[in-house]
Amino acid sequence: MSGPAVTFTRAGLLRGARQAAPLVIGTFPFGLVVGVISDAKGLSLLETLLMCALVFAGSSQLLALELWTEPAPIAAATLAAFVVNIRLAPMGAALAPWLDRLRGVRLWGSLATLVDHSYALSAADQRRGGRDAAFLLGVGVALWTFWMIAVGIGHVFGAAVRLPPGHPLYFAAIATFCAILVPIWQGVRRDLLPWTLAGVVALLAWGAGLGPPWPLIAGALCGAALGAWLELRRG
Repeated sequence: MSGPAVTFTRAGLLRGARQAAPLVIGTFPFGLVVGVISDAKGLSLLETLLMCALVFAGSSQLLALELWTEPAPIAAATLAAFVVNIRLAPMGAALAPWLDRLRGVRLWGSLATLVDHSYALSAADQRRGGRDAAFLLGVGVALWTFWMIAVGIGHVFGAAVRLPPGHPLYFAAIATFCAILVPIWQGVRRDLLPWTLAGVVALLAWGAGLGPPWPLIAGALCGAALGAWLELRRG
């Protein structure tokens, strides 16, 4: 038996954009930091905007910038971004009641602009019985638009005011990753052991002399494997 009909309307698109407004306020400073660090790493404004337009995921952008050197480690940065962004796969699966009924630009546009914030709002709307899949795209496009503006302003600011190496602003990347952990923590019973294992393995890999992104990948894979095993045992 099929579920309730899913729609895709202009009203849903605008409603999503309106509900994204409070999130824009929180992500704008994050975008400014990405722009400043991009300039400090030697990326031009065009290169920075292209990166943000094609890889709309602030955490993976910061990680790639942390790894950025001359010559650019393309393979390592790509792999690290993939590991960080793999969390988007289960988000898409959770939104399948909407996404499965979309095609073409509507589907690919929704997926291209899917981030943690748009997922959270859309999942909540689904739980309330929402059937307008354009809501997801509206949130995503609004966040993407203001993200591009924030990054551009940050890059221009960084070019005008050169920050010295070791400036506190560069700690924003680490602080952001720490902040991302807070909303995804599911409690001691579920997450303490996998997270601890991931951290220990990453530190051991770093201590063994492995450079980025291998400690991150080793820790993530070990932590994820333990987490999956524990879930299977509970099931």
